[in-house]
Amino acid sequence: MPVDPQDARICLASDEEPGPGRPAPTSTPIVQTSLFAHASFQELIDALEAEHRHTVYTRGRNPTVQAVERKIALLERGEACLCLGSGMGAISAVLLGLLEAGDHVLFLNQTYGPTLQLAGELRRFGIEHDLLLDLDRESVERALRPKTRLVWMESPGTMLFRLLDIAAIADLARDRGITTCLDNSWSTPLFQKPLTRGVDLVVHTCTKYLGGHSDLVAGAIVGSAERLERIFYRSFLLLGSVLAPLEAWLLLRGLRTLPLRMARHEEDALRVASHLAGHPAVRAVHHPALDADRALAGRLAGFSGVFSFELVRDGFDSVHAFLDALEIPLLGVSWGGVESVVISPARPDDAAARERQRLPAGLVRLSVGLEGTDALIADLDAALARPA
Repeated sequence: MPVDPQDARICLASDEEPGPGRPAPTSTPIVQTSLFAHASFQELIDALEAEHRHTVYTRGRNPTVQAVERKIALLERGEACLCLGSGMGAISAVLLGLLEAGDHVLFLNQTYGPTLQLAGELRRFGIEHDLLLDLDRESVERALRPKTRLVWMESPGTMLFRLLDIAAIADLARDRGITTCLDNSWSTPLFQKPLTRGVDLVVHTCTKYLGGHSDLVAGAIVGSAERLERIFYRSFLLLGSVLAPLEAWLLLRGLRTLPLRMARHEEDALRVASHLAGHPAVRAVHHPALDADRALAGRLAGFSGVFSFELVRDGFDSVHAFLDALEIPLLGVSWGGVESVVISPARPDDAAARERQRLPAGLVRLSVGLEGTDALIADLDAALARPA
């Protein structure tokens, strides 16, 4: 789908504007420093008292990091952004920055495994959680507790890519004074802007599409300046999950090609998914564009290149043989780069683990890269045709 021209300009714009006698670099400079010196002791004291606004030490603020934060905030239509050293750094900063002992978190939809692992660890500190996979409004309302302080969403969700009615859930939570946060890594800000639909906070693993080249690890939180200031002092500054200046520069570089890359990922993944949907060796394809709920799919401005499918021969040995027969997709845990990557949650004794997130047997996740669909489809067909 066509990218919003405003978003395209944001992605391409340089952080600095030229002026009379002052040419500007088209690439943001890398401020490769840990420490910022001040002209006087009083100036340093003033900076330390408002470290969320001033450069004191790169564990807090750094000009190169701030440049990419401004860009991501503009793309998400948010007031402010904090970038961190990983997606889990961003997730950790939100949970630890907003929650206290006795609080409850409701996770909606199939959810990134390490996010739930962290939530499990937070039980040691008196923070409870539930995972809800029934996504209708009535089920969500019943699952809310008096001590629910945060509703965490993925839409599309991990592995099965089911969609939520984001605005309805945000309204439900707001009426009860509950903060909402959505992991928007799959859609990117180009295809979905949760803040404009009532969500309070958005997180990204910028390692994926925003960086786009599998050469950096980064995370981001976007929301109101007030909420991010609270997270800055309660967790961000103390956790030490720092986005280094060089990685921030790589992320800025990745954003410049984001509109072009996402258009190609969308087109190619739809072609591959549609092909697999008609393949006799494939039981089902899980891609939002092919989902039965067209109304929710229509609220996305576009579709990224990650989806999943179920093999008819769904035993572990069959999945194992299929993955090993592939030649083009890499076997790996991440996605969102220029290369195709494939993985499966299948394990030899995986029934209990799959049941917790209602994942079907024989599930394979594919991130479609930029190699071209003809070769990728031929490779998938050849692997599907091999005997188990």
